[in-house]
Amino acid sequence: MSFNTITYTVEDGVAVVTLNRPDRLNSFNLEMHCELREALKCVETDPLVRCLVLTGAGRGFCAGQDLSDRKDTDVPDLGDSIDKNYNPLIRKLLGMPKPIICAVNGVAAGAGASLALACDIVVAAESAYFVQAFCNIGLIPDSGSTWHLPRAVGLPRAKGLALLGEKLPAPQAEEWGMIWKSVEDDNLMDDVMAMARNLATKPTKALAMIKAALQESTANSYHLQLEVEKEYMRKAGRTKDFREGVAAFMEKRKPNFTGE
Repeated sequence: MSFNTITYTVEDGVAVVTLNRPDRLNSFNLEMHCELREALKCVETDPLVRCLVLTGAGRGFCAGQDLSDRKDTDVPDLGDSIDKNYNPLIRKLLGMPKPIICAVNGVAAGAGASLALACDIVVAAESAYFVQAFCNIGLIPDSGSTWHLPRAVGLPRAKGLALLGEKLPAPQAEEWGMIWKSVEDDNLMDDVMAMARNLATKPTKALAMIKAALQESTANSYHLQLEVEKEYMRKAGRTKDFREGVAAFMEKRKPNFTGE
């Protein structure tokens, strides 16, 4: 599969999507939005893909929006851009029925930081950092950051990050609970790919339901969430992977999950 602004590969059940505009720190233009949507559609529909890794080429993960891509108008309708491009992208990531690991290899700024936070597991190189850069150009955090940040680090820290626009180094982001972990730069992709290959062998439908249940919990009362768990457990109990998991447990062997 050939793209201009991203690369797409599949191996061992893992799709790797790499943002590939390194000369612009992988910032978004319209073409990248279109290509990333197409790649995510392939990930979702390809039964051979059971985990997605999202990363960036070069020295940055993603610097957010490429402002030069909007130079044709003095007063752009940024709400229209959010509605047509960023919001559909974030919703696609949140609704992806397969686990997503974000490998943050460098700066994640603006919508790039938001993109990382929308993934299921974030692993960052120790030299990487996150910055809510919106306030530095007179804008507000978008692409879900005003939802994800307070839930990840608490409201006081979310306000500090969004109002000050300061860099948050990856080790501190791990300490604050914003990401899963930070690792040595040279180990980033090896560690991430080992994790992704492991996830690709797990019961994919159950993982999708785990994601959905956790996301729904943020808007539900305790008792309503118990009902959500009941319904997802009912669905999980009807999968082939559940039967395989029980059989493997009883036979004292490693399960062979197929994602069904």
